[in-house]
Parts: sequence; C-alpha cells; structure tokens
Amino acid sequence: MIKTSISLQDLRRKIYQKAKANKTWRFWGLYVHVCKMETLECAYREAKRNNGAPGIDGVTFEAIEKVGITSFLEQIQTELVSETYRPMRNRRREIPKDSGQVRVLGIPCIRDRVVQGALKLILEAVFEADFQPGSYGYRPKRTAHEAVSRVAKAVVANKTQVIDMDLKAYFDNVRHDILLSKVAERVDDGRIMRLLKLILKAGGNRGVPQGGVVSPLLSNIYLNEVDKMLEKAKRVTQRGPYTQIEYVRFADDLVVLVDGFKTWTWLLNAAHKRLLQELEELDVQVNPDKTRIVDLTQDETFSFLGFDYRRVRTLQGVWGVRMTPRMKARTVLLRKLKDLFRRHRSQPVGRVIYLINPILRGWVNYFRIGHSSTCFRYVKNWVGKKIRRHLMHSRKRRGFGWDRWSNSWLYGRLGLYNDYAIRYYRS
Repeated sequence: MIKTSISLQDLRRKIYQKAKANKTWRFWGLYVHVCKMETLECAYREAKRNNGAPGIDGVTFEAIEKVGITSFLEQIQTELVSETYRPMRNRRREIPKDSGQVRVLGIPCIRDRVVQGALKLILEAVFEADFQPGSYGYRPKRTAHEAVSRVAKAVVANKTQVIDMDLKAYFDNVRHDILLSKVAERVDDGRIMRLLKLILKAGGNRGVPQGGVVSPLLSNIYLNEVDKMLEKAKRVTQRGPYTQIEYVRFADDLVVLVDGFKTWTWLLNAAHKRLLQELEELDVQVNPDKTRIVDLTQDETFSFLGFDYRRVRTLQGVWGVRMTPRMKARTVLLRKLKDLFRRHRSQPVGRVIYLINPILRGWVNYFRIGHSSTCFRYVKNWVGKKIRRHLMHSRKRRGFGWDRWSNSWLYGRLGLYNDYAIRYYRS
C-alpha cells in the first residue's frame, strides 16, 4: 500500500483488519478521515508522482506550488468539511486505437484528483479485504507480471481449455446505481456516498472515467462478484491439492482456464454460462467477436496482458507454455519510436537517444519475462538502424554508415539502450 505517515498507515491497517475479520461489517465515520490534512497531503503527493496532464481548468502542479501547496489543500479541506465541494467536469482526451476507434480518457483537474485520491486511500483499505486472489489490476503490491505468471502456471498444469473474455466498453458502461449499492454494502456513511456520487456524475450519467484516480478501485468493486463466483467454482471442484479451474482478471481483461481432460468439459460449459449470467446481471456487455473458447491442445493461442500464449513441448519433452509479445504490442512500440524519430529529425542524436531510452527500457522490462528473444532482436536491430540513419541524415548522406560507426560505439559512447536480456519472472 501507499507509504505515508504512520498514523494514516495505522488507520488503513486497522480498517483492513476489521473488514477482513468481519465480512458483513459496514463502516461509518469514514468521511472525517478523507478530510484530514494528512490524507489530502498523501493524495497530493501521489497525484504529483503520477504527474498527469492538467484538467479542464488548466491548473498545473507548478502553478499550485508557486502559490503554495498548504493553502491549496486547506481550500479543498474547507470545501469538503462544509460539503460545498463540487467536482469539475473531466477533460476529455481521445486516444486512437488500432481498430480505428478511439478510447476516451476523462482527465480530472488536480484538485479533483486529490479528492479522489483521498477517497481511494480510505475505501481501498475496506475493499481490499473483499477482493479475490485472482484479481490483479491496480491493486497494492500486485503486478501485471504476477498475473502473467499465474496464467502460465495454469497452462503448465494442463488447464488447456481457455475462455478468453472480452468486455465491450466496460469502463464506459458501469451503472452508477449498481456500483453505489455495492459500495453501500460495506460503507454506512452518507457523506462518503454523497461524495462518491458527485464524482461519478461529473463524468456523465453512466460509467467511470478512464483517467480518474478512484476509477480502478471502483471497477474492481463492480466486478468482484464475478471473481467470487469463479473462486467458488475453483473451490468446489478442487480434488486434494489439484484444481480444475483457474482465472485471472486484470481490470476488464479476464481469462478462465479449465482442465483439458474430457472429464471437465462440463465445467468449461458451466463456467462460461455462469460467467455470462453474472455479467448480464451487472449489465456488462460481452464483445462476441473477440470472446472465444480456445483449445490449446489444438495448437491454438490466446492473448492476455500483451502476451500471446501457446502450449509447446519443452527440451525435456514435457508440455510447457511459450509466451511471446503480441505483434500488436511490437507494432505500437515501433510506431511510437518512428514518430519520435520523425519529430526530432533535426535534433542531435544525443537528444534522440535521451528520449527513446526510457521508452525502450519500460517496454523491454515488461516483456523480458517471456520468450521474447526473437522480438527483442528485431526491435534492437530496428532501433540501431534508425539511429544510424539519423546520423547519416545529419551529414546529408544516405545509407546506414556501417563502415563509420561500430555497434560498440553506438551502445558504449552514445549510450543507446542495450539491455535486452531475458529475466524469467520469480514471485
């Protein structure tokens, strides 16, 4: 969980312990903790660390700190205590998708990010006690690599029948009445519920804004019943230490893996049916074109969190799993780098390398836990050629300059990113 002063840590720990010990307890008196200066300061630090774009009011962190953080937070505290706080509309930003459609981000202003962050700090401690083991998205001390590893282990354990579920515009279609009722099952505080309703309505009459600080927590609360259903199926079909079904959810990305033996075909069908029923009750639509049942024993593949999964024979002759970066992920990376090279064509090569190195480092660090060597070689060679072309262009020459600059000079003297080693994930 987020590190802050000991008193807030202790409060969150006590709330979590109480929620874990009593699954039906409804918490009251939480609003006063949201309004505390310590909570607001922690929320501000977290917002500053993420350093997002300004909201609809155009106010930046630099402008706030020029006037004074204390006075900024005191104004928020006054509005919260007097219940005169009203969130501003989210700034809409459209992000193009490969399908030709756009993903709409709702970016709150910094003031509203601080309030959402304070609310999240308190509510997160309550609902973390209710979330299930198979849920990994945007949770404290949980990573995408852990989710990827859980899927890989399930495939190795012969869970080769896969329900690859795709939810249609999930964040945009969350029903506020259902979400508020789920929060109310654990929160008996009218002022908390009022604040949460104000935050939701600022983004429209339906959905939670992608870009909101509290949105990931709310999306997990909304789908928690689906996780509970799958956890129960896992428990009731368990035979000693062996499980016949596994699931992994990261926000709205969900895969369910079932034992490949014909004995458990009924479980695959039952899980698929129950899954559709649970989602229908939540008024969550499934994308029929992208949702499918995959049989890994027939050399089929499925994708999850940027990786393609395929069942293969290992060198030892046993069945294992091969995880490779999706072609789409590689294409997105190269497109981003190509655009950067184009926009900085007249800039010194040192400036270009300074800009692309963090992009390469982040991308490689994510995908280096899989069988990514072939993909990494392609990316490394592609980037090396682009740097060489950049150098030749600055000299008004053609070609790649193979006889001018060695690779050791590019990676050593210029400092071009060069750490493409595979490091298998260990929990």
